[in-house]
Amino acid sequence: MKAGKLPQDLLARLLARLPADPRVLLGPGVGRDAAAIDLGDGRVLVAKADPVTFATEQIGRYVVHVNANDIACLGARPAWFMATVLLPESASPELAEEIFEQIRTTCDELGVVPVGGHTEITLGLQRPVVAGAMLGETTGESLIRPDAAHAGDHLVLTKGIAIEGTALLARDAPQALRARGVPDEMIDASARLLIEPGISVVREALAACRAVRVHALHDPTEGGLATALLELAQASGRHVRLRQDDVPILPETAAVCAALGLDPLGLLASGALLIAVAPGECEVVRDAVVAEGSAATCIGDLASAGEDAIIDSWGQKPLPRFERDELARFLQALGEGQGEALPPSPRAG
Repeated sequence: MKAGKLPQDLLARLLARLPADPRVLLGPGVGRDAAAIDLGDGRVLVAKADPVTFATEQIGRYVVHVNANDIACLGARPAWFMATVLLPESASPELAEEIFEQIRTTCDELGVVPVGGHTEITLGLQRPVVAGAMLGETTGESLIRPDAAHAGDHLVLTKGIAIEGTALLARDAPQALRARGVPDEMIDASARLLIEPGISVVREALAACRAVRVHALHDPTEGGLATALLELAQASGRHVRLRQDDVPILPETAAVCAALGLDPLGLLASGALLIAVAPGECEVVRDAVVAEGSAATCIGDLASAGEDAIIDSWGQKPLPRFERDELARFLQALGEGQGEALPPSPRAG
């Protein structure tokens, strides 16, 4: 199998074998990124586990944010974090200290307490791998389910797509970008996207939940916006109608993707948040997100029937599917010495 997520049909077969528990309010499933467990007295524990394998620089920051984001997407506030840090034999003590400090400071920014984990030097690794586990707490009434989106819901997207993928490419493959003619100023600006606007969606998610009764939240990650939309549609039994021309793409992302022949719709996208709300509440949510300092755009809606589709000025066509993230595709080609000859990904429009 290729690097990236397991194929959805294989994942669905594996998850179907898992036992049920009546206290598990939200268990594993395609399009479900966190679990919810009934603690009694109306309290709900939300749990998430996710590794970071693409990034090297700022890996401790990444792992906290990607786990916290999925907690917030169930309407919970991230509270406690654990990390398993696997270092290659070539790692220095300074690298271990850097990762520890990144985790500590990022948790502090989010009001999260690190409560444990594991560290080791691991045979066979070429670069660090950090697996995180985040816990949060909410109430049964405030819990947001990924399968609760309604037909007719409008979809709001915060910030822009492929922020994470753009920052990673600028930080880990600047030479490839320079070779394709991307100026150093644009590479530096792309790298700064990790910090500003950043890959956290916690504040936007909690602000949206305070403003209206959100029906579903989903943060696009591996496989980009296209994969996230398909996951949201599958989880809720709906069909996506996307206005591609309305999808916000930052200038840095456009420049990086154009230079490397990558499709931003399929590029690692932490930093964006999909919010499904009733049609009349789209503007209310947008204003709440903007008040938190983030942009927000209505990019489409959900239908009860029909094929997954993109609706744009060129007419209707299928939403593209990515077998693996565009970042993984590029990094594999780069590792095999084919980065300069990487073929363009089929465009969605």
